[in-house]
Amino acid sequence: MDSKKMRRELEARLTGKDKLITYDREKDQLRIESTLLGKGITVSIPGVIAKWQIEQEKAIDEIVYYVEEGLRAMTDPVQLKDHEKKIFPVIRSGSFPTEAAEGNPFLIDEHTAETKIYYAYDMGNTYRLIDKQIMEKEGWEASRIKEIALFNARSLSTPLKEDQVAGNIFYFLNTNDGYDASRIVNKGFLNEIEKRITGTMVLAVPHQDVLIIADIRNDKGYDVLAQMAMSFFANGRVPITALSFLYEAGELEPIFILGKNK
Repeated sequence: MDSKKMRRELEARLTGKDKLITYDREKDQLRIESTLLGKGITVSIPGVIAKWQIEQEKAIDEIVYYVEEGLRAMTDPVQLKDHEKKIFPVIRSGSFPTEAAEGNPFLIDEHTAETKIYYAYDMGNTYRLIDKQIMEKEGWEASRIKEIALFNARSLSTPLKEDQVAGNIFYFLNTNDGYDASRIVNKGFLNEIEKRITGTMVLAVPHQDVLIIADIRNDKGYDVLAQMAMSFFANGRVPITALSFLYEAGELEPIFILGKNK
């Protein structure tokens, strides 16, 4: 599958009423906009091809679903009052855009050197990042949104799957509710897990739909975690970072793990 064929496939699947599709040849990106709003979503074609090589048609189905739901979220109204339970924090990479395409800044908090916290309004199958325009329309202060979002993050379930590799223990949180990586802001949850750890506690949020917590007990554990994080990062719908984080004294510190073994 080359770029030209993937572009044609996506255009055929996404073409429809009230949509405008444009192609940026230099960046190899498709821009799908709602003609009603003048807002849209940009898709990196090389990124879709990389996923297609692993998942085939499933990769195209996912990106089409993501775009369609994203456009729908833009047209549906956001009402914060009386819908406080729909407000959540979401983790994004440090390089993620700080504003919408039309120049409207998102509500953002610093998190680590590799990640930032954005705030979202849950719309069922998708969510919309809260921006300055929404805040002004609703008359809400940033501090109120952040407080509610962090409270809601603490209410999210935290089911963990456990795996042991080479004498190390790995815990995986993957509920596919869109906020798996968001659990990393729940310090109460992290502190409870820390009590189980007998080695070094290291976390990873390679994409938005997974949180990995590792009990590293030997050097091999670092290699395993590095490979896991890179694999998840390459295949995630919304990649965050392939780096991992030490968790010490309630703080996260990004670390670079140079994998030696495969």
